Amino acid sequence: MKVLVYSDDAATRAEVSQAIGRRPAADVPLVEIVECATEPKVHQWLGSGEIDVAILDGETQPAGGMGVSRQAKDEVYDCPPICLIIARRDDRWLADWSKADAVVSQPLEPMVLADTVADLMRRRNSTRLNAK
Repeated sequence: MKVLVYSDDAATRAEVSQAIGRRPAADVPLVEIVECATEPKVHQWLGSGEIDVAILDGETQPAGGMGVSRQAKDEVYDCPPICLIIARRDDRWLADWSKADAVVSQPLEPMVLADTVADLMRRRNSTRLNAK
C-alpha cells in the first residue's frame, strides 16, 4: 500500500517513515512511502487514486496539513484516510474541522503512529471504491 507523508521538514518525513517501517502491523500489506514537501504534489498524488493512506503534518508551511486535509476530503473522489500530525493537543478541534480520520500529536510515539496507520490501512482495504 502507498502511504503519502507530507511535511516541509525532511526530518519529520524521515521520523514518520521510520516509525511506520515496512509493515506497521503483521496483518497489513507492505508499505511504500511517498514523500511530499509541497501542497501541489500532495494534491497531485491524492487525485491520482494511487495513495492508500496519507499522513499530513499540521505545521507544514505555507500550506498546513489541516487545510490540505479539509480540501482533499471535500474535493478528492474516494479520498484515502488521512492521519494528521498536530503539535499541540489543543489543536484537536482544528483536526476535527479538517475532517482527518485520525490524529497523532508531537512528539511522535512510533508505536502509536504505526498502530494508527495500520488501522487506516485496514479501513482503506475494506472501503476502497477503486478496485485494484
